Amino acid sequence: MRLRVKLLDLESGGKFIAVLNREDAEDLGVTGLSRIKLSYKGKEATAIVNVAVESVKRGRIGLYNEVKKYMGLRGEEEIEVEAAHSPLSVYYIRNKLGGRKLTYEEILEIVRDVVSGNLSEIEMAAFVTALHTFGLDLDEATSLSLAMVETGNKLEIKKPLIVDKHSIGGVPGDKTTLLAVPIIAASGLTIPKSSSRSITSAAGTADRAEVLMPVSLNIEEMREVVEKTNGCIVWGGTLDLAPADDMFIRVEHPLSIDPLLLPSIMSKKKAVGANLLVIDIPTGRGTKIKTIGEADLLAKDFIELGRRLDIKVQCAVTYGEQPVGYAIGPAIEAWEALNTIMGKSQSYDLMDKAVNIAGILLEMSGKSSGKEIALEILNSGKAESKLREIIGAQGGDPDVKPDDIALGSERFTIRADKDGVVLWIDNASLVETARLAGAPKDKGAGALLHKKIGDKVSNGDALVTLFAERSTKLQRAIDIFESVPIIGVGNRMEMLIHEIKERPVAKKTFVLER
Repeated sequence: MRLRVKLLDLESGGKFIAVLNREDAEDLGVTGLSRIKLSYKGKEATAIVNVAVESVKRGRIGLYNEVKKYMGLRGEEEIEVEAAHSPLSVYYIRNKLGGRKLTYEEILEIVRDVVSGNLSEIEMAAFVTALHTFGLDLDEATSLSLAMVETGNKLEIKKPLIVDKHSIGGVPGDKTTLLAVPIIAASGLTIPKSSSRSITSAAGTADRAEVLMPVSLNIEEMREVVEKTNGCIVWGGTLDLAPADDMFIRVEHPLSIDPLLLPSIMSKKKAVGANLLVIDIPTGRGTKIKTIGEADLLAKDFIELGRRLDIKVQCAVTYGEQPVGYAIGPAIEAWEALNTIMGKSQSYDLMDKAVNIAGILLEMSGKSSGKEIALEILNSGKAESKLREIIGAQGGDPDVKPDDIALGSERFTIRADKDGVVLWIDNASLVETARLAGAPKDKGAGALLHKKIGDKVSNGDALVTLFAERSTKLQRAIDIFESVPIIGVGNRMEMLIHEIKERPVAKKTFVLER
């Protein structure tokens, strides 16, 4: 069947989508979410079908921008359209839904079809759900990691040793990368750090770093920065490293499941050529990993998967019961990190975590007393100089000062209503507060803690200051503090946290960070 092209000026996020008139679809024998093969001047593409009643007239075919770009169409061309079979990967997904273990070849076919847009959201959701239900063993995790590397870009750097660090996420305010990367780069090691934006948190590493410098670099720009400075902090979304992972994440998020944690992280580390890798596993209430025992089991899997991928992995099980540092939100976290690396802040836990993570990598590379070396680099100002070098190389202002960072002008301080000490902090509710204030989209939104666990508190003392760029968003954040306990203050560890007098709406926190 020959149909005339109608360009719809719509994007699908990577998939090839075609819209058929209902009568044309019936003539072809296809329905919504079926597939058709498009042919024009020697180019072919397989597209997923949507069916329209009136918006696309009979004899026409509506095409999304991805198809237009791939086939070089301008509109009004006549193209050949025929029904197409489902890709083989759909049958492999069905096998996984039946509990069958998949081979590397089958997983590679699925990942290729994900990247090329040949699978619908329903089919991808089925695959992710099957992995969540039946699990994936280390053989499948290895296959997924290699397949995701195979279908994306690779960073080629002519250095004998490439190191990297990664946190599985889950702790508010974890700006460790902004200190650890310049410490490691200043030591002479090479660390090409790609990071994510926020998914469920108040700020991802890329969101924090973007306050100080551009992070949306392409793979060539990333290489130039790393070769010039030994390090970088860039957003992975523009690099096309293991692109299937970003597509899987879009499915995992609404389902509140994360079965691809290991291959997701390890594929991107393999793609940048990492030889040595430290995985930070924050542990405690409110994090992904609740107990040290769970953390140790996860570390075992990371180490074994690294061995299979020829990456030496060590894991750091870190304290996750409260935020890292005092700031939560993109701009205020960048402000705190810059103050800390300049020696103007007393964020001891932030400094301690950064030098421990950097120290592990230094020792893995053959140096002794890694933590002491990392601390000396931080205290001497070498880390600050390296961070400013990286900022300049990525197109930012290397002379940026903390006072140059704009924080939300709408502010409100929550104060203690009794004497005591801070006994606990509800990380999940604190993140929700910062997000309601506007973070991470509003860079200046967030929260600044004045007290942390163990600190003494007097009645009327400031506990946390909320920042927002609009008063309506600030009020939404304030309302959270009035509705649920977020910071517990008492004279001793009191057994009662709060009463439940009516049947509550159960909300389970889901943390999805890379």
